[in-house]
Amino acid sequence: MMDHLDELESKSIYIIREAYKQFKDIAMLWSIGKDSTTLLWLCRKAFYGKLPFPVLHIDTSYKFPEMYEFRDKYAKEWGLKLLVAQNKEKLAEGMGPKTHDCFECCTELKTNALKQAIDAHKLKALLLGIRRDEHGIRAKERYFSPRNQDFQWNYKDQPPELWDQFKNKQAGDQHVRVHPILHWREIDIWRYIKRENIPITGLYFAKNGKRYRSIGCVPCCKPVDSNASNIDEMIEELLTTKTSERSGRSQDKEKAYMMQKLRALGYM
Repeated sequence: MMDHLDELESKSIYIIREAYKQFKDIAMLWSIGKDSTTLLWLCRKAFYGKLPFPVLHIDTSYKFPEMYEFRDKYAKEWGLKLLVAQNKEKLAEGMGPKTHDCFECCTELKTNALKQAIDAHKLKALLLGIRRDEHGIRAKERYFSPRNQDFQWNYKDQPPELWDQFKNKQAGDQHVRVHPILHWREIDIWRYIKRENIPITGLYFAKNGKRYRSIGCVPCCKPVDSNASNIDEMIEELLTTKTSERSGRSQDKEKAYMMQKLRALGYM
């Protein structure tokens, strides 16, 4: 008999396989965080340990050293075809979170770097590890989410997905974002990581009363107060906390209008 995690896993694997069936020119976006690493695990399960498509990492050059170490170790161990993309022109000009505001920095080093990678590798679709409960704007997403030829997202015109009937066909020059773990919650992710024994970066575990609940670029992340040094303690903490998951991320970006504006332009 399937339990809750089995049901979540089954639906995600179905979406992953359906996406690969429809779009051969596809890649999976790997941020090295808990959600995208869980998605990577599910993709490996969907294809019996060997991914038939590449894994794409958008490197702003401002990530935690632990994230780069984790990426390189498991890309090699799991035999991944790893694509690393940067907006080299803007990095050469000095673009970064210490000298520019969050909107401009994310637009250039994440959104535009992603657009460049999609264009360079001729990708028709991307698998992403986002969840509806993570941010209010992401609650507007669909499992198969079309973007126009400029990779922009029209959040006012999302296709209905009733009874798991997905709009998984491209129209013209559309690019499609696929979100196989959209229906998961943060606590589901951690319970699944525990059950599957999925490797995860140590940044999530508390040291000296602090841990990162959401990770990204070093200047834009702050640790939260926590004594959760293992997954069991983390799950217990999530059952009682009233603090939002992304409370440690740069606040300007996390405001609803700012996130909506970023995502409309193509942000993850």
